[in-house]
Order: sequence, then C-alpha cells, then structure tokens
Amino acid sequence: MPRFKNGRIVEVIEKPADPPSNYAVIGIYMYDADVFDITRTLKPSDRGELEITDVNNEYIRRGNLTHSILEGWWTDAGTFESLYRASRLVREIGANMTGDDVNANHAVAAAED
Repeated sequence: MPRFKNGRIVEVIEKPADPPSNYAVIGIYMYDADVFDITRTLKPSDRGELEITDVNNEYIRRGNLTHSILEGWWTDAGTFESLYRASRLVREIGANMTGDDVNANHAVAAAED
C-alpha cells in the first residue's frame, strides 16, 4: 500500500495494519535494467522470498519511482472466492469499466522510468 507525501509515493508498505491511504499497489510494474542490480542486493523476507515491495522502495529511495492512478474498478483475484468475484464483475459490467453501480477501489500502478 502506498504512503503519499505531496503527491508522491514515499513508501510502499506490504499489508500494513494501519493503512496510510485508500490506494492499492496493483502489480503493474515497468522497470529499467537497474532492476537486476537492485534484486541482487535484496535479502529474503521472513517468508524466505525476495519482495517486489523492496524493489519498489529502492526505486523510491533513488528518486526514480513514478506512478499512475487508474480509473475504474479493481478487485483482488488471489483466492478462488476473489477470482470468482472478479470474473463475475467482468461478466456483468466489463473489464475496468467505471460506473455508479461498481464499488470502485482506487488503484495505483507503480512504474519506474
């Protein structure tokens, strides 16, 4: 989840207990070749995995992270239940369509130059 200051993302926090904004980082990333150098410096998390959040925070630290706020709806699709809900939304109203009948969630796409 992004934390903003003066319209810029200053930190990305993985599953915060106290969310700093109403936005979600939805996982649409574009990286330059520096990402390979960055990933070589990462240490595995408590889950034993390299975290994309750490990559994004390094781009923030370097001052190279930009973002776009996408219009429309977004929903998680990481569980069978949420994938079913997402499929239903696409069937009923179309992919990424806006409308008053949709409970729109704000989405942030982090993109690095």
